[in-house]
Amino acid sequence: MPIYVAMLRGINVGGNKIIKMDKLRSCLEALGLEQVKTYIQSGNVVFKTAKISPVSLSKKIENRILADFGFSVSVISRSADEIANTIADNPFLNQPGIDPEKFHVAFLSEAPTAADLKKLSELTLAPDRSHCRSKEVYFYFPNGVSGSSLWKHPLDRVLAVEATMRNWKTVNTLHQMCVDCR
Repeated sequence: MPIYVAMLRGINVGGNKIIKMDKLRSCLEALGLEQVKTYIQSGNVVFKTAKISPVSLSKKIENRILADFGFSVSVISRSADEIANTIADNPFLNQPGIDPEKFHVAFLSEAPTAADLKKLSELTLAPDRSHCRSKEVYFYFPNGVSGSSLWKHPLDRVLAVEATMRNWKTVNTLHQMCVDCR
């Protein structure tokens, strides 16, 4: 049975859209998802289910969360292989003088247009770096996210697609959870 990762956007932040992880696991198990495991309180879930497109899976989870918790949450899903590829494809990974603890990945609902990527490029000021590969945008923020040139520019608006960002440690932990789920 395939392994997937679902990343919920904007839960348990600033006292809004509160979802306890045990309740989230129960909610997803009620959808028929198996071996549901969560990582930290920000809505990272690894599980097994029958083969389904990540887009369809995201919609299914979004609808269930709305029904169970009474508010909408954007969900971006990836297969275990897609998460592994995200790690392998990081364009900043082997560059000299780069601190991997300053990496972030924005997972997008779909690939942005060339015009929207140009906007992102224009807003990304040194020493920050960004690079898009299909439905992931890799970031290097040497001064942290809150000290970055993009701090006041929500990615959803810049790229005109839904996005949720995870730090490099979380991306790698989700990958390891997928490996452990096999």
